[in-house]
Amino acid sequence: MDFGRIGVVTGANKGIGLAIVRQLALQYPKSPLQGGNLLIYLTARDHGRGQEALAQLHNDAQLKKAKALTVDGGLSEIKFHPLDIGSSDSVEELRDFLSKSHPGGIDFVINNAGIAMQGFDNNVVENTIRVNYHGTLQTTRQLVELLKPGGRIVNVASSAGALRNYPSELKTRFINAMEVEDATKLMDDFTHAVQDGSHEKKGWPSAAYAVSKAGMIAQTRALANEYKKQGKSLLINSCHPGWVVTDMTRGKGTKTPDEGAQTPVLLALQDIGERTGTFWTDEAEVDWATW
Repeated sequence: MDFGRIGVVTGANKGIGLAIVRQLALQYPKSPLQGGNLLIYLTARDHGRGQEALAQLHNDAQLKKAKALTVDGGLSEIKFHPLDIGSSDSVEELRDFLSKSHPGGIDFVINNAGIAMQGFDNNVVENTIRVNYHGTLQTTRQLVELLKPGGRIVNVASSAGALRNYPSELKTRFINAMEVEDATKLMDDFTHAVQDGSHEKKGWPSAAYAVSKAGMIAQTRALANEYKKQGKSLLINSCHPGWVVTDMTRGKGTKTPDEGAQTPVLLALQDIGERTGTFWTDEAEVDWATW
């Protein structure tokens, strides 16, 4: 089958990621970017869980009722591919697979994969920053060269990445991080401050997940700035999906996964003009610096 559009969703075997895949299939037919059949790669670290998620979607009552999938006469097809964003080899394998399978390029990547570890110590900080910040950055770096002109990258962040509780010096550094190296230096400084026990004195929160998401938002803005300078025709934005009831929130929240998927899907499929480097929530752009 020929596919007019191709997208990748990371961390998609459950929760918001799985809902994003479902909503992409449901919303694509009426998207202004609709251009033939859509192939969605559902990725996950665990092969078995990925295959279970794929089977769940193939039997999804909502998708069947809408006749969204090609098997029912619709426009979307979903396939599983393993991906662990914490593994360089895994990210590179996906890049090579996509490059070989789709030499014409892909249309969007939704970076949803991430971890939220309990507790707070050096191990939690190092692993959280390694996966959520560096893993997302490497995935973007590896896949951005495969994007077609006008392609999109959507980074799923969190309200935990808000800057309201940071001291003015750190807040200013985040806002002014217009190069990727600046954002990475912030993550390194946080990690080193935790290691030497000075993070609270320096104004860092005792929350690895929150800092990693602030770093992801800063990274997104910096990459948008970099790609603009390079003349790349692509849009890269980040978003807060809302407080969604998932395993990561331990069953707490005010939104269903499908409600949480709305903003990431909007950024992947809808007309957002030429906006890039922006931050969104509740399907609207907001000012991260004051949010």
